[in-house]
Amino acid sequence: MNLLGDKNILKASVINIYWERINLYIDVKVEVIDEAYDTKNLDFYLVNGLYYSKAHFEVISKENGVYRLYLNITNPGYNRCLARGTYNIHVCCGENDYGRCVADESIVTKMSDFSRSFLYGNRGSVYSVVFYVSDDDDNALPFVMYTMASKATSIGNLNPMSLSPKEKIVSTQSFVTRLWNRYFKKIKNFFNKFISGEGAHRRRVKLIYKTLSKNLKADGKTILFMSEQNPSITANQKAVYDKMIARGLDKEWTIFTSFRPAAAEKQSFKSWLSLIKKMAKSNVIVLDDHAPVLDWLMLNKKTKVIQLWHAGAGFKSSGYSRWGNSGCPSPFSCHRQYTYGIAGSKRIAHFFSEVWGINTEQVLPTGMPRMDEFLDENYRTETTKKLYELYPMCNGKKVILFAPTYRGRNKLEAHYPYELIDFDALYNLCKDEYVVLFKMHPWVQMPVPIDEKYSDKFIDVGTYPNINDLFYITELLITDYSSNIFEYSLMKKPMLFFAYDEIQYSFSRGFHRDYKESTPGKIVHSFKELLSAIENNDFEYEKVQEYIDEHFDYIDSNASDRVIDWLILGDMPEEFKKSIDNKFKDTQETAILDFEPELEEEATEDFD
Repeated sequence: MNLLGDKNILKASVINIYWERINLYIDVKVEVIDEAYDTKNLDFYLVNGLYYSKAHFEVISKENGVYRLYLNITNPGYNRCLARGTYNIHVCCGENDYGRCVADESIVTKMSDFSRSFLYGNRGSVYSVVFYVSDDDDNALPFVMYTMASKATSIGNLNPMSLSPKEKIVSTQSFVTRLWNRYFKKIKNFFNKFISGEGAHRRRVKLIYKTLSKNLKADGKTILFMSEQNPSITANQKAVYDKMIARGLDKEWTIFTSFRPAAAEKQSFKSWLSLIKKMAKSNVIVLDDHAPVLDWLMLNKKTKVIQLWHAGAGFKSSGYSRWGNSGCPSPFSCHRQYTYGIAGSKRIAHFFSEVWGINTEQVLPTGMPRMDEFLDENYRTETTKKLYELYPMCNGKKVILFAPTYRGRNKLEAHYPYELIDFDALYNLCKDEYVVLFKMHPWVQMPVPIDEKYSDKFIDVGTYPNINDLFYITELLITDYSSNIFEYSLMKKPMLFFAYDEIQYSFSRGFHRDYKESTPGKIVHSFKELLSAIENNDFEYEKVQEYIDEHFDYIDSNASDRVIDWLILGDMPEEFKKSIDNKFKDTQETAILDFEPELEEEATEDFD
């Protein structure tokens, strides 16, 4: 880089900082002083103390000389967290470096307010982003950003001399006990790591995988459909698997499957060995959810990983979009190993890339494969007929489908507060017009408490396997934060959102986008409001089409073919391939930029 900071060409001042989850936004006001230099297309880089560029900010807007910079601190372009370092922001144009940003006087006292700490690893580790002003320049206020990951340490008073005689005895005993526990803990950890326990198990698995994957061919044709959450193949994976068979690709490819509930249940060594053998032989691995084994097992670089995420586009935060909250992933996790992911449209791809901690360019708008069957007219006709036979009470009635997500931190705690449902009032509202189907989240084990007197209008359809089928006969969907709205929106029918705990949910679980702006229907916060909305047909139905336009690039039955052609066979449209290549190129070029100032040669005297 041509270092021109001493030329006083422009002044760049940070005037504001704000966060959206893991997304950092910095407003920089640029005042051009010397117009002889090109300042039209400015770039902003994070440069550390060793003069290496670690991130290239995205300029998302420019107005009246104010540039809004954007950076995802969990992924500055290379699918890893921003490395530990002390950073300045350098303003550049082409090969010219016009110097570093300063802090505007108006924000100097607010720097600590802008700083953030993100807890992870069961709250035993923290990733911190700290802003301050450097004191290395007497004439300016250099803006500094510092990042660091650290772990929890114990803090206590172990100095017996500062205690009373009685306390000294207790403290000495405690001190000796602590020393013994610490020593014993080291022995125990050594035993677990090398002989038994989870540490030893992981070492064995890693060794087996590394040995078996050494001869993996880069151009091989072996694919593994895998889930550590489900005991059988379903949804997106099944659609792609069935399509590969239908197209005869099973004659060209070796197709493996591995489906086991390993995320919740302990697995035998035989089960692990079977999985690792298949993974080691596979050139392509297709997932549909988080696979915990890949949090700690690094795959061979020749292996392509495709994530066919099970949720179309809901509101609940997950993965890195909830970083800093309970249950969030560590800096390196399964998600970092995805080669590609899928979405319904390019406009919503960034929601998925934020969750997975990968680049948005890697998320392709193939559409959801499971919707191929859903959008097939023959399947719809046959399924509708079967549903009316299975649930004859729905014939000639308007069907309300009550299908919220669960509450609780995980599968074991999953529940729904049925006491919030006023069954009497809902039953009276139905009259001869409505019937209500209750379809709770699969994790909610407790059935809906429907009294016998409501059985002619209410039914619990929790055991019905595919909620999408129920959408065919549904006239009104009542949900909350579930992604089931994705498929249902294509029915072009009204929705209501019973978000009685919106504020609490936004803090405990979190949203990865604005809930009020994104819901394709009316939000209500009490059951009374819910009933009133139904009575008055107050659904804010106009939002449905807006949602469809935003979330779907394709509305057809060809999503499975796009996944196969684009991601498995590699025949990707040029525009997407080019965007991925350009992102990779930009990241590489950013990493090799040299911001180190040249040292002046020391003057020497000639004594001749």
